[in-house]
Amino acid sequence: MTMKLLFALSSHDELGNTGNKSGNWLEELATPYWCFREAGYVIQMASPRGGPAPLDPVSLKGTWITDAGQRFLADEQARLALKSTKRFADIDATALDAVFLVGGAATTWDFPEDNDLKRIVETLYTRSKLIAGICHGVIGLASASDQYGNPLVKNRMVTSISNEEDKLAGLDKIVPVLPEDALRKARALYSAAAPMAENVVCDPPFFTGQNPASALSLARKIVAHQGSSASVQERARGK
Repeated sequence: MTMKLLFALSSHDELGNTGNKSGNWLEELATPYWCFREAGYVIQMASPRGGPAPLDPVSLKGTWITDAGQRFLADEQARLALKSTKRFADIDATALDAVFLVGGAATTWDFPEDNDLKRIVETLYTRSKLIAGICHGVIGLASASDQYGNPLVKNRMVTSISNEEDKLAGLDKIVPVLPEDALRKARALYSAAAPMAENVVCDPPFFTGQNPASALSLARKIVAHQGSSASVQERARGK
């Protein structure tokens, strides 16, 4: 069974009123991208406005950029996908097996209020499909709700970038909302490890990672879970 996964990306490229640029964090896109590609997933990319999805310039520098990031930037297919994302509004969530909300401070501006992203997440939830996010991107789960109006993450174990990490990065006074605060307000069972320590929390259908250091482990856990789920479905069909 071929898994169809959507990378949800931010369209935002301004870091508040600082005069600096923002965008999606490359490591939190590139490492999962290669993990999913190598697992044979069919990958789509989408964003609120569609078209080019910006990358946070800081994620392209120094020790922040990894081999996976370099490989992504050098790959024509990956670069084309990033430049030509679909709009969330044009995504048929009933055709997806999973969504992965990419991180980056930019997501705190456009994920929380995007009704189409909310629709995608809620549709996947009602179909018992996998819902994942990493770092700031997990904020996109906080506004989704079930048929009774309860937050989907209520009483569910999740993680995201912590308030402490946002403070250390100087973002706590810049971003419009802190992901940890948003998740706690939605009554999620939030937890975090030490700043920049790898931390993945799995509470199916939710799979969340705290920070860039968690990207590979999170992607591997998703692939393992999807593989085991597909095997169960095939056995149920007598294959």
